[in-house]
Amino acid sequence: MATAHPSHPNLTVFDHPLIQHKLSFIRDAATSHRPFRSLLYQIAGLMVYEATRELPTVSVQVQTPLEPTTARRLAGVVTVVPILRSGLGMAEGIMEMMPEARVGHLGYARDEHTLRPVLYLRRLPPQLDAGPVLVVDPMLATGGSAIEALRELRAAGATDLRLVCLVASPEGVRNLAQAQPGVHVYAAALDRQLDYRGFILPGLGDAGDRMYGTV
Repeated sequence: MATAHPSHPNLTVFDHPLIQHKLSFIRDAATSHRPFRSLLYQIAGLMVYEATRELPTVSVQVQTPLEPTTARRLAGVVTVVPILRSGLGMAEGIMEMMPEARVGHLGYARDEHTLRPVLYLRRLPPQLDAGPVLVVDPMLATGGSAIEALRELRAAGATDLRLVCLVASPEGVRNLAQAQPGVHVYAAALDRQLDYRGFILPGLGDAGDRMYGTV
């Protein structure tokens, strides 16, 4: 089940019991990198059902083993764009549910002097306006990387952009709404706040480090 957040019109929070059950384990500091990756994969696969609920479809004629019938297929081409590196785990879970989707990649590193995200990798499919683009990243903290990624995708031609994340902060949701007012955020949880380092509280730590055992 998905619930529109009363304080953030650009945010939908997934309160499905199975998603929340799995989120409890992914938050747990005792969860090691192998089950963490598996849980991230599973949650993303569950979230994509709601994040794509309103995608347009078209009628097509198909031949069943018994007779012709009318069926429905997606009207546009879906593109999944993980923000490296932690977005990769979510992208894999989404691709399990939507193997026909295209995949692009955007990689950002934080400049230690300005603290701003710097693009180091850009691999995108052509004609991003052919359908919805799902940007995936487990954490929406300050929103810096997500905002830069969305700007990059708009510049590349994307028109229908959606952000799918595991955990969001109120600050990140507000920052993204100001910078990218047409982008809707789908999250499994809206957490309390950011700490002085920009980490989400209560959060789940650094998703990339926990995914790959580099913590």
